Amino acid sequence: MAGLSDRVETRITPTIESMGYDIVRIQITGSEQLVLQVMVERHDEKQLDVEDCASVSRAISALMDVDDPIDNAYTLEVSSPGLDRPLVRPEDFDRFAGYEAKVEAERLIEGRKKFRGRLIGLEQDVVKISVDNTVMEVPFVDIKRAKLILTDELIARAEGH
Repeated sequence: MAGLSDRVETRITPTIESMGYDIVRIQITGSEQLVLQVMVERHDEKQLDVEDCASVSRAISALMDVDDPIDNAYTLEVSSPGLDRPLVRPEDFDRFAGYEAKVEAERLIEGRKKFRGRLIGLEQDVVKISVDNTVMEVPFVDIKRAKLILTDELIARAEGH
């Protein structure tokens, strides 16, 4: 369903961005009853509230009423990425450099697939993460999933916005 998610993203992104939001991730899940999950964040990095989600949901619903690439019935869910957010775009790894994260690779890298440590950032399409005082390098294209770990530092960052 990745191709379908991409078509949905292409359809809704200009409107969502013009409203002051960035799309973090779009997922379509389920088999009999599909769920279209749209994760967004504010351009100003302030916490998303219920009204933000409702506004985005109304905008997406209106867009999909006009030109819906999904053939089946589905439920729309709009949400915030939360503090322990997924890291999905290359710029996320620089934006959250210095914070604790979990990174899971699609293939073995130096004998392992899972890495937990402090993000260093992204250099030439390679995510660098400090694991037990060793810098591990995971090519961005090989990342299966990555997310921040909820820490006091991360909570303090959120309270500062």
